[in-house]
Amino acid sequence: MPSPTSPRIPSRLLTLGLSCALAIAPSARAADPADTFNRLLDQTVAHEHLPGIAMAVVEDGKIVFTGTRGERHAGQGDPINPDTLFKIASNSKAMTAALLARLVERGALRWDDPVIKYLPQFRMHDPWVTQQMQVRDLLIHNSGLGLGAGDLMLWPEPNAFTRQDIIAGLAHLRPVTSFRSGYAYDNLMYVVAGEVAATAGGKPYDQLLREDVFLPLGMDRCQVGAWSVTAVGNVAQPHARKDGRNVVRGADGETSADLTSMAAGGIRCSLRDMTRWIQVLLDPTLVPGWLGTAQRRALWTAHMPMPLGERQRRWDNAHFSAYGYGWRVSDLDGQWKVAHTGTLSGMYSSLALLPDRKVGVVILINSDAEDARTALMQVALKHYTAPDDTADVSHYLALLDQERTGRRDAGQVRPDTAARRPASLRTTAAAHGRYRDPWLGEALLCPEQGALRFSVAKSPTLRGQVMQLGARWLVQWDTLGADAEPWLQLQPGAPPTLRLAAIDPEIDFSYDYQDLHFTRIGDCP
Repeated sequence: MPSPTSPRIPSRLLTLGLSCALAIAPSARAADPADTFNRLLDQTVAHEHLPGIAMAVVEDGKIVFTGTRGERHAGQGDPINPDTLFKIASNSKAMTAALLARLVERGALRWDDPVIKYLPQFRMHDPWVTQQMQVRDLLIHNSGLGLGAGDLMLWPEPNAFTRQDIIAGLAHLRPVTSFRSGYAYDNLMYVVAGEVAATAGGKPYDQLLREDVFLPLGMDRCQVGAWSVTAVGNVAQPHARKDGRNVVRGADGETSADLTSMAAGGIRCSLRDMTRWIQVLLDPTLVPGWLGTAQRRALWTAHMPMPLGERQRRWDNAHFSAYGYGWRVSDLDGQWKVAHTGTLSGMYSSLALLPDRKVGVVILINSDAEDARTALMQVALKHYTAPDDTADVSHYLALLDQERTGRRDAGQVRPDTAARRPASLRTTAAAHGRYRDPWLGEALLCPEQGALRFSVAKSPTLRGQVMQLGARWLVQWDTLGADAEPWLQLQPGAPPTLRLAAIDPEIDFSYDYQDLHFTRIGDCP
């Protein structure tokens, strides 16, 4: 990315090609929207066995549907309602971007200010990029870092990494492309963006977000920073499917910590909050003066081109895809679409807007339910963009199954590791010791109670037993699933080094094992 100026799609082209409203003739879908969306919601829950879900639809500024199903905690009987809090994950990014836009509007910062103006300690691996990185670059995934680089400092939770650790760690993450030359989704830059907002605004990020977004917009239940789960109450818990049942994983304690990831994906909101968010985004007159036309336009401008996937072409009849400030922008059946998803372990969200139609849809699920989120949102939007299309949720779920089958047929499958056995302490003795990665910190590869263990000091979830499969080693995590397991590779040298590599080709990209370079620094304690 050699150019100091981000690629832009001129706003006049967006206006000409995408921002014109298309008149939709009356159709078979002119029935009561509530009946339609209730049917779709029931179909999704039944097919995907969801513990709980909340969904709302806004049309022409009015709420035409609000629906909830299921429980906050499977088996305990507490129903989800419009005020139940969900983790919205990366839908937090749009709120961080809106906060920065408010600061720009007040004159507290400019989009093209260098990041080091606010954070002098900020460093990228390349000194030139350090100097050239602007506030706007933090929001559009053009840093040159690889997909999800450094995410192991954020997830899995809990861990001991601070926002200052994130900023310090960036200098040790090697880019995979040049600056501003391409798109690769990134979370760490949004953490940096939150710290820029705090410096420019003169208050902590969470306080600014409450004062500049939640309070003026009436998003009364949203939570950020440290808060009491017990006092706030009505909080959905994350779930996973196990042995045909929905089981809670990573349940909340009495308090929720001040998450390092909050500006990137650490906000919780209710369905009622998110519906209000949609309404204000679609109709600026609801809260006059909250955000002016220029900054609203900046949020939804196509700042960074994104690859246009085959699914988007087939499902959406899409012709372009790009990233704005905290939003993905594209076209759907000839209509302008602004959207984002949110994904955390056990919590999935999706929000999509058709601004020219003043239509918005939000889906919140307390489970690992990517297919449910994807299929339900697709049918909900098609209700407006292709009203004569009769495809339902089951149709799109079947297409997703076909995609998986295609990947398996192409050899993109997790290798069989069932024949694993505990690694021998005797034959691995030369590798035992203390190791250090420049950004993840210290790790131990040491005997413990007769077994060889690998553990990362600052991430208690990244601890497990080293197993052997043929001539290879792998780490069997104590609490994470098999889909998160890595190969463990010793590379001889002076000193020896350790590398990790994903086993499952469909592993969540936030397990960025490929970015780790552990060097031996001493003997086991």
